[in-house]
Amino acid sequence: MNTETQFGIWKDWRLHAIVLLVVVITEAIGTFQFSVGPGVILLLPMLYALIIGLVLYFTPVIKEKQSKNAEPLIVLGVALLLAKIGVIIGPSLPDIIAAGPALLLQELGNLGTILLALPVAIWLGIKREAIGMTHSVAREPNVGLIMDKYGISSPEGRGVMAVYIFGTVFGAVFMGLIAGFLATLTPLHPLSFAMASGIGSGSMMTAASGSLVAAFPNLEDQIIAFAGASNLLSLSTGLYVSIFIALPLTEKLYKVMTGRRDQKSVE
Repeated sequence: MNTETQFGIWKDWRLHAIVLLVVVITEAIGTFQFSVGPGVILLLPMLYALIIGLVLYFTPVIKEKQSKNAEPLIVLGVALLLAKIGVIIGPSLPDIIAAGPALLLQELGNLGTILLALPVAIWLGIKREAIGMTHSVAREPNVGLIMDKYGISSPEGRGVMAVYIFGTVFGAVFMGLIAGFLATLTPLHPLSFAMASGIGSGSMMTAASGSLVAAFPNLEDQIIAFAGASNLLSLSTGLYVSIFIALPLTEKLYKVMTGRRDQKSVE
């Protein structure tokens, strides 16, 4: 990005005014939660902000200039979130060590996004966007990784952002419902679902643990402790799992699967 473009972004007062107004409105609305069966659905300010932003995009309020200027600012926002994550991780290292091997190994469960979603994405005809979409659950650290390696405007960048936005809009609702349903319908211990709720997203973890607490109020303290430790581990170790295991594995499987698909199409 050249210097002229950078100054143009910071001088785009229309964009900054709209963002400030959206933030003020969504924070004023606050958080709402309601129960659906054993699940708890949380409506968070980030959800309102995404919906308002999408609506404004299709109105004369947002012009092409604002939409283009907003794109590089995503990198800045993710950088701030990653810095906050780093500050949280350091003082909590003793708690991570004391959590035990079960919590340490739970991060490997996120590899299921590759094994389950990547074949489906390729079958649907999605190109390299599938790498960004399926290498992880696409939360902030993973978005930062893809942006650093491929760039936000790359196919992989578009893929990870699509899943990030979809997860922000629907992830908390899904986690809040599925945790309560499965915990009450299966013989697995509620604490196993508390551990599984920590996938690196505060909103999803809160929604899932909230539904578990509603279903098992006598285990409230344990559920919150396990969910919090699991989420912290996902934030701290998940990025390294993505760098050294998930992303290379996704790249390799993508080449193998698309190679076979192309070979069959030629035949």
